[in-house]
Amino acid sequence: MNNLHTITVTVNDTPYERTVEPRLLLSDFLRHDLGLTGTHVGCEHGVCGACTVLFDGEPVRSCLMFAVQANGHKITTVEALGTPDNLHPLQEAFWESHAVQCGFCTPGFLMSLVPFLEQNPDPTEEEIREAISGNLCRCTGYQHIVDAVKLAAKRK
Repeated sequence: MNNLHTITVTVNDTPYERTVEPRLLLSDFLRHDLGLTGTHVGCEHGVCGACTVLFDGEPVRSCLMFAVQANGHKITTVEALGTPDNLHPLQEAFWESHAVQCGFCTPGFLMSLVPFLEQNPDPTEEEIREAISGNLCRCTGYQHIVDAVKLAAKRK
């Protein structure tokens, strides 16, 4: 019996058609099938936020979704934000504010914060802390991340 499903998904503005197993996680599809390794897999339970991507513009945990659920939808990964020579303003603020240490959690933070700042261009520190509460970091202590979000908001 063939349990494969053909999906069509737009990732970072590029359309893809692939045949996948129904139990293939979206995070694994992005990393292994499309080679977009910026989406990190940490806990695989939706707790750490490292695998956060935008699903039709909204942050989701890609380790909690199946690739077949993305059929017909638009996914944005951290690779779409900027390049080493032309950083996204939020990436630049993370760099300048020393909000990156090991960097494992950074893509998830960025993908959670991009829509947050679009919806809330002048956030308070309390609002920023609430926005990042679903992302775990073991290195920075969060203050530098909060500072980076403040800096990015100030520059917008």
